Amino acid sequence: MRIKLLLTILILTSFTSKASISRDSIAKNIDSISSHWENKNNVKLIFTQNSFIHWSAGGNNSISGILNVLFVRNYNNKRLAWNNELKGSYGLNKEEKRELRKTEDLVELNSTFGYRKSDESNWYYSAKFNFRTQFTNGYKYPNTEKPISRFFAPAYLFLGVGSEYSLKEHQLKIYLSPITNKTTFVYNQSLANEGAFGVDPAVYDEFGNIITEGKNAKIEFGTLVTGEWETEVMKNIKMANRLTLYSDYLHNYGNIDVNWELNFDLTINKYVTANVGSHIRFDDDIKYKEDINNDGELETLGAKIQIKQLLGVGFSYNF
Repeated sequence: MRIKLLLTILILTSFTSKASISRDSIAKNIDSISSHWENKNNVKLIFTQNSFIHWSAGGNNSISGILNVLFVRNYNNKRLAWNNELKGSYGLNKEEKRELRKTEDLVELNSTFGYRKSDESNWYYSAKFNFRTQFTNGYKYPNTEKPISRFFAPAYLFLGVGSEYSLKEHQLKIYLSPITNKTTFVYNQSLANEGAFGVDPAVYDEFGNIITEGKNAKIEFGTLVTGEWETEVMKNIKMANRLTLYSDYLHNYGNIDVNWELNFDLTINKYVTANVGSHIRFDDDIKYKEDINNDGELETLGAKIQIKQLLGVGFSYNF
């Protein structure tokens, strides 16, 4: 009887010990996997405001605000790197005696997967995915009857393979891709019929009736070069510089699409920041439209350099 009891105790002790080791092993594996992930979440609200009372030089009262959200999920494990970024921004401006106007509108997803041959190398074999569109209708103000852009009209998709040079300690990345697909989506038939954003327009007969509707997508293959550099230029002032260059092999190779963002974040305290930034774009597929005859009808002109500037103070929260 005593022998049976001793055997039972030994068996139970052995089983409990193995279960404990197994639980410890699983916990260590989970901690190991988690340690390779770097997460960042940021919400920022930027304000600008002007107010005038009996101001001799004149002026209109105005207020504007921009909401920015950023979610980053990066995985690094020796030779593997997988960087993911989801960001969105939306801004509105209200000026005295004028309708509410949109100043900012973007939703963008970036994902880059890379593999390097050795732990010491800064060069990665990479595949890059980028998608961006907007949330709401865009207008050529003051005309708010006819949108010139909508959700998924346009939307841009970049997908390609290449090589990326990454210096994490200097927050510098340079990506080179000789094979990148760029697809432009215009999923609004009215805009597609106009040939907006470079898609093939509708074909009409002599009476103005549509024979063939405009295409909803334009597919390109070309060269993509991107660069990212973030640094602290001086105490509490951070600079973020992003440049994207793309040229299509199939349509006028050498004509380069440019997308350049330069932003400075000035940290006042843990929650309050000031922002100074500029955004420059050029895309030959985006034609400038203007009401030349003041009759409410927009005429399509050539492509122009697009410039946007920002100066504001806001609240920033990381979690």
